Amino acid sequence: MSENKQFFTNKLGFMMAAIAMAVGTGNIWRFPRMAAANGGGSFLIILIIAVIVCSVPLLMSEMAIGRKTRKGSVGAMGDFMGSRYSWMGAWMGFVCIAIMFYYSVVAGWTIKYVIFALQGKFTQGSDTMALWEAFSTDPKQTIFYHFVAMAVTFGILYQGVAKGIERYSRFLMPTLGILLLVGAIRAVTLPGAQQGVQYLFSIDVSYLANPRTWLEGFTQAAWSTGAGWALLMTYAIYTRKQDGVGSSMFVVAYADVLVAIIAGLAILPTIFALAPNTEYAHAALEAGNVGMTFIYMSELFGLMPGGFIMALFFFLCLAFAAISSLISQVEVGVANMVTAGWKRRRAVLFTCAAGFLCGIPSAYSIDFLNNQDFVWGVALLISGMFTAIAIMKYGVEKVRVEEINQAGNKTNIGRWYNVLIYINPIIIGIIFIWLIYQSVVSDPENWWNPFKEASTGTMFFQWIIVLVVLLLTNRWLLRFFNPDRNKKQQDN
Repeated sequence: MSENKQFFTNKLGFMMAAIAMAVGTGNIWRFPRMAAANGGGSFLIILIIAVIVCSVPLLMSEMAIGRKTRKGSVGAMGDFMGSRYSWMGAWMGFVCIAIMFYYSVVAGWTIKYVIFALQGKFTQGSDTMALWEAFSTDPKQTIFYHFVAMAVTFGILYQGVAKGIERYSRFLMPTLGILLLVGAIRAVTLPGAQQGVQYLFSIDVSYLANPRTWLEGFTQAAWSTGAGWALLMTYAIYTRKQDGVGSSMFVVAYADVLVAIIAGLAILPTIFALAPNTEYAHAALEAGNVGMTFIYMSELFGLMPGGFIMALFFFLCLAFAAISSLISQVEVGVANMVTAGWKRRRAVLFTCAAGFLCGIPSAYSIDFLNNQDFVWGVALLISGMFTAIAIMKYGVEKVRVEEINQAGNKTNIGRWYNVLIYINPIIIGIIFIWLIYQSVVSDPENWWNPFKEASTGTMFFQWIIVLVVLLLTNRWLLRFFNPDRNKKQQDN
């Protein structure tokens, strides 16, 4: 097998890699907060529905596109839709890579906190706010740990698909599952943990009747499973024909939800059992991903018997989840460079080096990181919409029959797939409009300002620049990222 022609060794290897791709920090720090704020069990019901309606069809679509074309996102969309649409694949790839630039910084934070846990920094009375501020405002440390995260990712990807991505995923997913289960068991057995369990599983009908809960649930599904990110499109390149599409994507989507539930059982009972009062618990849940994780949870570990071990388990889980998602994000760039004709190891070195350099601004300034997270996190919705549009242009029924229900696939996907593909752009559009509305309402005076950290103006300002560049360079994108198609035929 040549360096560039690589495959997962079997279906299990692919499944482990795909689940590792989907499971990220959002499962561990975003889901528990959103569940607690949106009716617990009510939110969970909506999330499961959202995964069926949105995530599963998009994951199937990505896998079908990637496996049919065997190319990175730019070449894949150019082949699948026609060369005039290469810019859509470039948009999907760019958004994923833009997220990778700052996600590696977050991965670096988790690695640093593993070290803090090993050093016993989380003891009763420790000032975790001061600890976080001292670390996060020191560019030397944040840039260094950003480098460490990229270096770890480079070391894994440099080994290739089977020896790197697959081998790491086979180790990571069982280990992550065991660590989370241990954390969940310890959390639910703490005195006073029952309130946290109730926050996660209690069903309140009023939340089910609230449109906001549905929007939050569908948003969590869109961001958590990785649907529409071009991640599965990339991993599908390395699958074999006998690896079924339908059953695989159901397993990936619901493994992602299961990890989120276990994480919720590890976090919410801990917060409510150890918080000195209810106000403290609610303050922790309202402190955002960073505040809840690196300040409040760190402080609570100091109040827990055996808190040293639990802190280590918790931050190891975060670090594993962060690196597993970072690997798939970097691989999107690698696959595109390989499609362009680069040797795989050269592509890995180039993408990781570029990721480190372009991530330095986010490592230097947390305000810049928050801006990029807001802008490109929302942009993923557009990527998901492009995936659905690609399937509709190619032919939804044709994709279902020829690419998803291919010969040898034991799971037959019915026409419900067709219906959901047509519905997906509508749902994504509603979520998109709601997020913009939230931005306007939260800052009515400056929502238009392109230089505000989290405004509608900054989103559209950056999106328009990227879209104009991609549209103007579409022919170059075709020549560079899809050279074999460019040689064989002209535009459709």
